[in-house]
Amino acid sequence: MGSTNTSTSVTADGSGDHRNSACALPTNPRDDAAAAGAYQLRAETPAQRGKRVVEECVQALGGDQFLNMENRVESGRVYSFYRESLTGLSIAKIYTRYDSGVADTAHQLALHERDNYGKKEDYGVLFTGKEAWDITFRGARPLPEDRFARYADTTLHDVFYILRVRLHEPGWIVESKGADVIENRGVEIVDLTDADNRTTTVYFDHITKFPVRQVFYRRDAVTKDKNEEVTHFTKYRDAGGGVQWPFAIERDRNGEKIYEIFSTSVEVNDSKLSSDLFVLPSSIKLLKPE
Repeated sequence: MGSTNTSTSVTADGSGDHRNSACALPTNPRDDAAAAGAYQLRAETPAQRGKRVVEECVQALGGDQFLNMENRVESGRVYSFYRESLTGLSIAKIYTRYDSGVADTAHQLALHERDNYGKKEDYGVLFTGKEAWDITFRGARPLPEDRFARYADTTLHDVFYILRVRLHEPGWIVESKGADVIENRGVEIVDLTDADNRTTTVYFDHITKFPVRQVFYRRDAVTKDKNEEVTHFTKYRDAGGGVQWPFAIERDRNGEKIYEIFSTSVEVNDSKLSSDLFVLPSSIKLLKPE
């Protein structure tokens, strides 16, 4: 996997042994990563190595502060694309609340999400654990079931959601696929496979330990084609309390960019975040599905 759109940090491992040379020759980062990977594989099983990489990632993301994150607010601009052409852009504020008390996190979402758009946040989308609504000044219209199903499937495959919510589930297989170099930068590759055989392949930066790329596959409900869903994570910053979060996220499908968000601020654990954001107002007009 030699060239993939991602931004990570150069590995410091496997710099080569020149003790028997008269001078130290430049080394290829791919050879360095391979050497480091070979050394680790001799010392660890794929399961042990995968578990270690995941645990290092959780600690880098904030440890207990990340695992106990209750809510998050991402503010910035979002862009949508079709066939590499820009089709939409907006100021956006994405509110996420993690829900406790959900027993079957493998099949029911343990979060609510509200995506508000525009300077006045006067329209957007509400995702609950079971359905989704398009909200405008006209009222609230239920989104098609397949739209919510795609959102739920994407969330269940998301590496941050897996680390924050799902790793307690029985039946997980966490397996290292070794080391590689992407755009001259070293990464650790780990497959995360749940009891339903859903697999997310995650690329972790050798130095920062952060996820920089994830890949999963989904069958199109209509055409039955297999789609490759790739997400890139960059520009990590402290979102509060030591929790690290990517301020730039890009999603690609079958090699074409479809979505991008650039956050100007990300805040976690806002005690003043109103629960009203995550329910439909009782007075709102309910519109018929389209």
